[in-house]
Amino acid sequence: MSVIVSYQGEPGAFSSQAALQVFPDCELLPCATFEDALAAVSDGTARYGMIPIENSIAGRVADIHHLLPRSGLHIIGEHFLPIRFHLMAVKGATLATLKTVQSHIHALGQCRKIIRKLGLKAEVAADTAGSARQVAEAADLTRAAIAPRIAAEVYGLEILMEDIEDEKHNTTRFVVLSKYPEFARQGSKTLTTLIFQVRNLPAALYKAMGGFATNGINMTKLESYMVDGAFSATMFYADVEGHPDDPALRRALDELAFFSKEVKILGVYPANPFRDSFPEAGA
Repeated sequence: MSVIVSYQGEPGAFSSQAALQVFPDCELLPCATFEDALAAVSDGTARYGMIPIENSIAGRVADIHHLLPRSGLHIIGEHFLPIRFHLMAVKGATLATLKTVQSHIHALGQCRKIIRKLGLKAEVAADTAGSARQVAEAADLTRAAIAPRIAAEVYGLEILMEDIEDEKHNTTRFVVLSKYPEFARQGSKTLTTLIFQVRNLPAALYKAMGGFATNGINMTKLESYMVDGAFSATMFYADVEGHPDDPALRRALDELAFFSKEVKILGVYPANPFRDSFPEAGA
């Protein structure tokens, strides 16, 4: 029996490509929203979820930092997918006939230069593959979609321009989510993802971060986001190198906990080798 992997989007979306790269024989479960994709894992409909968390051009994916901690799910892996966007429309359309282009907000943001050059009106849609489907259904020579190549094949569209992303290093980082924790074994190159909320004390964040510096822990990501609309209740999301059972990281986490109201580990998982090659990949 094949593993079921949920993702947000429609058939042909980048998330489906990422899922197939990590789980080649999986059964894909497309979901309308991120909440639906996470819920499918929580209720056992899917074994894993494949969720985009950040992009090298557009930054973090909106809502994920809020949804992930509340989902109760665990990060068990990461995957990097190079993103190649294509401009597609129905047969008979040309660049001259186009007036509007639609796609996911992140896709539009990653293709600003060509949209502006062509003088097209950008329209935000739920996802890239869904945009391709809607353009195909409309059969309108003035409408185009920005989507992955496979979407053109799935929905019978013609590609008018290839590789239209602003930067060639364009890459999206996905995380693999599970209902159950699957901690990486100690000893391998490992990432630990956590969220924390510091106490309302002067220099609390500075003091909380001190343990990582003094123990030689590399923090690869630190982002803040508001909690329940309260400006004084900032939550932080962090990725650090190491395993919680490593003595150095354990000491750093103990010091973090001393200055924090809450510390929660979301996952301990193997670092993807692509991390080490990414700077060269974007050269």
